[in-house]
Amino acid sequence: MNNIGVILFDIDGVIRSVENSYRLSLKKTVYQYCGWEPSYQDIDNAKSEGIWNNDWDLSLELIKRNIKSKNSKLKPPQREEIICCFENFYFGGNPNKDSKDWSGFIRNEELLVEKELFTFLTAKRITWGFVSGAESASAKFVLEKRLQLVSPPLIAMGDAPDKPDPKGFLKLAKKLCIENLGQKNIPIAYVGDTIADINTVNNAKKRIPSQIFISIGVAPPHLHLESRINERNSYESKLREAGADLILNSVNDLKNIDIDFFKKY
Repeated sequence: MNNIGVILFDIDGVIRSVENSYRLSLKKTVYQYCGWEPSYQDIDNAKSEGIWNNDWDLSLELIKRNIKSKNSKLKPPQREEIICCFENFYFGGNPNKDSKDWSGFIRNEELLVEKELFTFLTAKRITWGFVSGAESASAKFVLEKRLQLVSPPLIAMGDAPDKPDPKGFLKLAKKLCIENLGQKNIPIAYVGDTIADINTVNNAKKRIPSQIFISIGVAPPHLHLESRINERNSYESKLREAGADLILNSVNDLKNIDIDFFKKY
């Protein structure tokens, strides 16, 4: 039987929580170079600008903003220095070597889904894959080692330009679809937790207006605490304003999906 749709997933904030890994690495990297540690709200605010999908670049940008705000004489580090510092915090070992030797914040990551979600989607005749700005080693670690997915379709850092450029999203979508992208093809959805993810779908719509693309937003895990409900509501409003077609309470809500989900778009 032919598949009824495609759902592609971001990884960070959707498949795994990165509050105590990527975001903590970002906080510690910024502090290392300017003596100021941004809050999670500072990071959310910056990401809501829709252009900071790469945490290395955001680290450097926050350092520059802090230096400017303080009229400091500090000189911003080179990007290569940022990467080295960040990777040391995050992996705590060589990302190209065996993950058993990693001792960094990557070990803190909580999974937000179980393998059964993807088994369920396959049974519903929904094709799935992943489009992420994470390093390939990090993405494969969570998908293959932790979720035990076999050769999951993946576009990771370096495979395509950073989001919100839609090239990586479209590249994987084309690979997973039998028909050429366009009016005759099945709907393609993308689940993400940032404005950059929503803008990726918006940009794909501009590239191929005849193709049905569905933008699905979900607030990152750290905003799901009861004490942060107002921040979460504000964050979800921004996702809607950016163009999200649907907001999920949890990515696991996709288990409630049925064939009519794709038919109505």
